[in-house]
Amino acid sequence: MVTLEKVKPLTSEFLESIGFYWHTDEDKSPYVADELVIVTQEEADKYYEATNELYDMFVEAGEHVIQNDLLHEIGIPFNVIDMVKQSWENDIHWHLYGRFDLAGGVDGKPIKLIEFNADTPTALFETAIVQWALLKANGMDERSQFNNTYEAIKENFKRLVVMSGDTENFAENYNGWKILFSSVKGSIEDENTTKLLQSAANEAGFGTDFAFADEVEFDGEDGIFKGDENFEYWFKLIPWENIGIDESGLALMLREIMDNQKAIILNPAYTLMFQSKAFMKILWDLYPNHPLLLECSYEPLQGKKQVEKRVFGREGANTVILDEKNHVIAQEEGEYENFAPIYQEYVELNTDKNGESYQAGVFYAYEACGLGFRRGGLILNNYSKFVGHVIG
Repeated sequence: MVTLEKVKPLTSEFLESIGFYWHTDEDKSPYVADELVIVTQEEADKYYEATNELYDMFVEAGEHVIQNDLLHEIGIPFNVIDMVKQSWENDIHWHLYGRFDLAGGVDGKPIKLIEFNADTPTALFETAIVQWALLKANGMDERSQFNNTYEAIKENFKRLVVMSGDTENFAENYNGWKILFSSVKGSIEDENTTKLLQSAANEAGFGTDFAFADEVEFDGEDGIFKGDENFEYWFKLIPWENIGIDESGLALMLREIMDNQKAIILNPAYTLMFQSKAFMKILWDLYPNHPLLLECSYEPLQGKKQVEKRVFGREGANTVILDEKNHVIAQEEGEYENFAPIYQEYVELNTDKNGESYQAGVFYAYEACGLGFRRGGLILNNYSKFVGHVIG
């Protein structure tokens, strides 16, 4: 049973003053819960250790996929495959941040990987800033969280230059390189999440700017521009699969820019490989029965309760929970039905006294750095709530 502590909620006025405008769902209910999940220090440590171990496993499995030409098998669009390979093989394409979704971890339940949002993870603002502000506003010790997300990402920006764990030499190695940050027009959440990352890069010591994606100019020979200004790095809060499938012209241009070494794109293209839910089948093949993994297959599992989901998809869309006889228990409609399915062994999430489910999300930026929770029904969807935590 998940244990909760009631807290005074942050006001809409305060949240908007820090740039957090998506505080109320369409049904007018608050998106951020006025409760905190109580976790022990031991539980927080286990989330940290499990996430670090999982990332190492992803790296090993990624090398296996590249060496054995399995990118098509895990659903990578053909026109980004070369960029995935190139970014994987050159260390200058540094993975900035991602978020692991995990079942269990509290009340004695074992931690199990559900998926890795490695490319364009949501809930960054909530995890890094909002849940910390909840502690502060309620007179609680703001250090009583597994949450140094913002600082960890700031340090990871420095690693774009120093290319190692030690960031002390950033200033003497920084050569004036600039990062252009972009999101798509029309989503205040994407825009302000991107600007939060821009703020971290500024504090790290980079020169930065922001432009919506349709304002950015791309030249295969010369690089990436906003107006007349050239940028060595481009951060895009646009999923790589969307670029490959919906923006083939942009995909071709980015490939030319990478081939000519005119800019580095963040997150790198190889994070699409990690983002693919089919990648978890590769993990299961390489680490069968690993305690952090759930069985995964391209075909329905026999005689097991399982979850069918699409190789690429978000917010629980096109997810189906099936019982041992393949009867539907729960399902969510969505727009990702054209992607191939993957079948993953079902695992029960932690629940509270009201029967609501809790899924842990742990951000990773060189190491595990921040824990938060999503709360909802059997399938967590766009109406799931964000629930912060406190170590107690």
